[in-house]
Amino acid sequence: MANKRILVIEDEEDLLALVHFNLMKSGYEVETALTGEDGLSKARKVQPDLILLDLMLPEMDGLTVCRELKAQGETSQIPVIMLTAKGEEDDIVTGLELGACDYVTKPFSPKVLMARVKAALRDQGQKEGQGQEDLVRGDLIVRPGRREVMIQGEPVQLTDTEFRVLHFLAGRPGWVFTRYQIVNAVRGEDYIVTERSVDVQIAGLRRKLDVCGSYIETVRGVGYRFKDNL
Repeated sequence: MANKRILVIEDEEDLLALVHFNLMKSGYEVETALTGEDGLSKARKVQPDLILLDLMLPEMDGLTVCRELKAQGETSQIPVIMLTAKGEEDDIVTGLELGACDYVTKPFSPKVLMARVKAALRDQGQKEGQGQEDLVRGDLIVRPGRREVMIQGEPVQLTDTEFRVLHFLAGRPGWVFTRYQIVNAVRGEDYIVTERSVDVQIAGLRRKLDVCGSYIETVRGVGYRFKDNL
């Protein structure tokens, strides 16, 4: 993880100083921003390896920042970990839909935050280095190496989380997975998430997959599976 650069966008200066100290102590290069506007500007300029993003920012809030980051090609692939307050479940779900890769709820232990940072950077490295074979399922093609999904020759735009869920399910057609198993597979065993957020990801996938949305089946009382008889 040496020489990895992390951008922290947080308006609480005491918390920003604490996070900055622990990141530096762990060997990371650190950039900071107190506002969403400044954070976006620095993200474009320094191209960090990871962004820690507070959702409750003044003026331009964290969700708007995340949306802007993921909409711009130069920053769209930078992993984002949201820093959230208790009771922000709806915002957490929205952030995950927008493409954030993880979240940490305040107040948090520095050890927990460092573990999440390390996991996100590791996952990003694996994503960039992977060269898995394309998955062809009916009219759907999933290309892990390019992070690309095609339906009848047309590209489909998915968030990072949606892509990971689709790749996991499509890679094991016919297998039934619980929501908990899906979360473990795409985010790690220590990731805390609600069943509702998994349902949100599936609903978003079905909508974006259009004619291929029916490939993902709900198994009542259990979870989800990808059809194996296409």
